[in-house]
Amino acid sequence: MNKIRALKYMNVLILPLLAIVSFNTHGWLTYLPLIEAFAFIPLLELTFKPNPANFSKEREEERKNDSIYDWQLYIMVPIQFLILGMFFISMSEPGLTLVDQIGRITAMGLMCGVIGINVAHELGHRNTWYEQLMAKALLLTSLYMHFFIEHNRGHHKHVSTKEDPSSARYGEMLYTFWVRSVVFAYLSAWKLEAKRLKKKGVSPFSIHNEMLRFQIIQVAFTLGIGLLFGWIVMGYFIAAAIMGFLLLETVNYIEHYGLERNKKGDVYERVMPHHSWNSDHKLGRIILFELSRHSDHHYIASRKYQILRHIDESPQMPTGYPGMMILAIFPPLWFAIMNPRIKQIQQQGLAQAA
Repeated sequence: MNKIRALKYMNVLILPLLAIVSFNTHGWLTYLPLIEAFAFIPLLELTFKPNPANFSKEREEERKNDSIYDWQLYIMVPIQFLILGMFFISMSEPGLTLVDQIGRITAMGLMCGVIGINVAHELGHRNTWYEQLMAKALLLTSLYMHFFIEHNRGHHKHVSTKEDPSSARYGEMLYTFWVRSVVFAYLSAWKLEAKRLKKKGVSPFSIHNEMLRFQIIQVAFTLGIGLLFGWIVMGYFIAAAIMGFLLLETVNYIEHYGLERNKKGDVYERVMPHHSWNSDHKLGRIILFELSRHSDHHYIASRKYQILRHIDESPQMPTGYPGMMILAIFPPLWFAIMNPRIKQIQQQGLAQAA
């Protein structure tokens, strides 16, 4: 029975199935993945209460060591590349209207963000070489391989500080955050890799520089698409990849908006659960492999997705991730809902300090 329950995470496969529909239809049907992600799921999450329940220590240990949870991640790698190949073929179809093109690009963009980057994020925290290799392969589909470096060595260290480009500041709009996070996270990855090589006494201008290898792989992959499927299809792929990493950056925005770690002298306090926004909305948790239990993830980054916990002191989002992403698109609405919550958290912090 527990094995069957574990397969609930396979609900994410609804997205690639809808993407296949998108690639083989025209008109509004090409937007089915977008409708599922940002209409159907948010509406359902409004009707269900968040579930803050945690597993017992015994059940948690059982889930941690059950390989079925790992294989549900691994299978996403061939699925992602299969869907990507189908996307290339579908975009080569003659006579596509602009509506068809945009619909299919958004379908692939959602695949890049939800399965590509999100699953890569989980696998990128693993210690085995093959899981890290799968993470990098998935990130390739969004042309965002530097995330592997910056997220693990930069974001987790500097989260909820002004040193972290991926932590949104109080009063910062999503659109200005996109620019700051995309540009400075990329530059940060170069600096982190150069620092790593310097410690080893290796020149950053060498094949040992993983950032350099990432750029070569991504350029070769993109040019290969152009040569095989045409330069227009290559452009469609780039558009889908951009949508994929902007979805990631939108998630980054909602996960840490306005939360700050205290600083004593030159040292920041340890990352705690209250430095990340959390969501216990069950549907979003299942579709995103528990990503929305983000407070525990940052508190103990090595915890696998299937055993992430609700922690009482973590600030709670008013709705699930898809709904929060929609709110973020409209800055006045976002500020009206989130800024009072930030002020309340700050007041509670001052009261506790007193």
